[in-house]
Amino acid sequence: MKRRLILLLLVLPLIAMGQEKIKVACIGNSVTYGMTHKNPAATSYPTRLQEMLGEGYEVRNFGHSGATLLSKGHNPYIKLPEYKAALEFAPDIAVIHLGLNDTDPRNWPNHRDEFYSDYTAIIDTLHKVNPNVVTYICRMTPIFNWHRRFKSGTRDWYWQIQELIPAIAAYDNAEVINLSRYLYSRPDLMPDALHPNEEGALILAKQVYSAITNDFGGLSLPAIYSDNMVIQRGKPFVVKGTANAGDEVTARLGKQKLKATAADDGTWEVAFAPLQADGKSYTMTIECGKEKKEYRNIVVGEVWLCSGQSNMAFMVKESSHKQQSLANVNGKDIRLYDMKPRVFTDNIEWDSIDLAAINAHDYYRPTSWQLQNEQNVSDFSAVAYHFGAMLADSLNVPVGLICNAVGGAPAEAFIDRRTLEFHPVLVDILYNWRSNDRIQDWCRGRASKNIAKSSNSLQRHPYEPCYLYETGIMPIASYPISGAIWYQGESNAHNVELHEVIFPTLIESWRKTWKNPEMPFYFVQLSGINRPSWPHFRDSQRRLAEKIPFCDFAVSSDKGHPTDVHPKEKAPIGERLARLALNQTYGMSHVAQHGPTPARAFSFRGKTIIEFSNTIELKTSDGKAVRSLEIADSIGCFTPVDFEKQAKVEGNRIVIEGTAHRVRYGWKPFTDANLINEAGLPASTFEFKVETSFRRFGARRPNDRNNQAPQATKTKQ
Repeated sequence: MKRRLILLLLVLPLIAMGQEKIKVACIGNSVTYGMTHKNPAATSYPTRLQEMLGEGYEVRNFGHSGATLLSKGHNPYIKLPEYKAALEFAPDIAVIHLGLNDTDPRNWPNHRDEFYSDYTAIIDTLHKVNPNVVTYICRMTPIFNWHRRFKSGTRDWYWQIQELIPAIAAYDNAEVINLSRYLYSRPDLMPDALHPNEEGALILAKQVYSAITNDFGGLSLPAIYSDNMVIQRGKPFVVKGTANAGDEVTARLGKQKLKATAADDGTWEVAFAPLQADGKSYTMTIECGKEKKEYRNIVVGEVWLCSGQSNMAFMVKESSHKQQSLANVNGKDIRLYDMKPRVFTDNIEWDSIDLAAINAHDYYRPTSWQLQNEQNVSDFSAVAYHFGAMLADSLNVPVGLICNAVGGAPAEAFIDRRTLEFHPVLVDILYNWRSNDRIQDWCRGRASKNIAKSSNSLQRHPYEPCYLYETGIMPIASYPISGAIWYQGESNAHNVELHEVIFPTLIESWRKTWKNPEMPFYFVQLSGINRPSWPHFRDSQRRLAEKIPFCDFAVSSDKGHPTDVHPKEKAPIGERLARLALNQTYGMSHVAQHGPTPARAFSFRGKTIIEFSNTIELKTSDGKAVRSLEIADSIGCFTPVDFEKQAKVEGNRIVIEGTAHRVRYGWKPFTDANLINEAGLPASTFEFKVETSFRRFGARRPNDRNNQAPQATKTKQ
């Protein structure tokens, strides 16, 4: 409403003076000018803005390449002819986009303290030539990591300037236009890391057009809101969308009625009070003027995000438990939001239509919340479905499952860009990613195959760092969830040490996105297959779960296959994840959540003793002697433990004759390890040093590791 009033006050005097057009001055640097365009006069953002605004406006481009905002910078805008011309133009509207060149080491380190005063001086001067001028202050377009000075200073100085701009706008009660809003996730539109191409300029023009006219396309909500959705119980239900700036939005859910006004950037948000799972079906309506959106058959329950790569994407109809899965279709209320890719990362070359869609972030097919039926369940993630089925059975509430897993995807594809840009190690994963050996060779090769027909050197691909965060996480980030389950690692197993950096960074990124530092994150340890690095990777995953708060893992090595990276026994894996959630997230301490867990290993009177928690009486899955346990001497040479001659099981302990220096278990790529507890849950791969004292290791939260193994309410192994 404020902006409409300002524009009305602007237009009336112009009519009185006989001025036919509203004058718009686009003040800026090379981005405003249209640098790198073949014909800037035809394709720069001011030119496209003129086309959009039409005959009632006169838009002029006062951009100058290399200009600095700082008056003591190496090329001050106030000393350039474009500035003088802009003042002579006496604009009614001024759109200012400056600051990019101030990140130069000649400028910001020396004169940063003068940025605010230099910027406000320009605003004051514009008001002198036209007291009624309306100013729009732009947060800068992005600078991407392949800019030559990115890590040496530009990255940090850029964000320092970005954070100053809202304060500068407040000085003049001006509006901020965030020109990085859409381009920050579109590096394909900025070939030199700095200047938007013609398509990028069109995006900028649309943003400025919307800011001037209030036209943001009317009422719109993300696709995650639909009929049949599940609202997370016990948390405020936040609903976000866009509308024309200044318009009032009315939202109703049950007896709750809330109002919001669309902000200057078109965004609005309401937060309904927390609801409980009461068995009712709700309707939500969102109204804005004559526009209305209605969502029916909404229930309240538990919502989980299910993500990762192909073993999470692996569908019920492909699993060995298809019939068991489909038997649940008419049972508990489980609802599915299945984000399937529009094109799969098979060993093929994609066509131009798919390549363009992927660049435009149109990677996942349109979807909506679905009630379970035979078809929907058959096509849904087997691990996720069995996880949800056990939750629904134990909690007796509706369960909503969001799945956005992508076959072959590396973990770094799911991390947000700014986190990677500022990470001291992972920033380097952004560079030349298809020739970067930090990314698995298979991923790079498959991506190169898929995009072989593209002529764009910055062609996007789902395996690119950040891409799946931008396309699969951001669209659902406003939707409240209870937690996440994750089955991934196959595409990061080439570098255990790097994954130990990537994995906690991914969890931190998601927790920051959902503004929940304690968001539960449960993952599947890699299964068994004849790939040499996998024992080390499985043990690394075990250790990561020990270190990361509110994070835990389910063992799957006993359900692997020697040659198939996609083992078909998915039901037990989903249910093992559900056990973690039931025990830790929902406080059901009677639900067994882990197999035998090594608590300490020590030497005593010529024997090596391994003591386990999460069991009272160690067992084996086949009733035979324990297999795949090894001990090492002082030089690190491992030999198998012979349970007929040198070892025995005593309750929750394994006692081995002789003094060992290290022990390990399940240390084969495809392992036949068979150690379980009373609940039938398997032990993880592990390797560690034997202590000469009784020092306990592997300590976790009190309810995570205990010496009891009570029976779960539901056990399917």
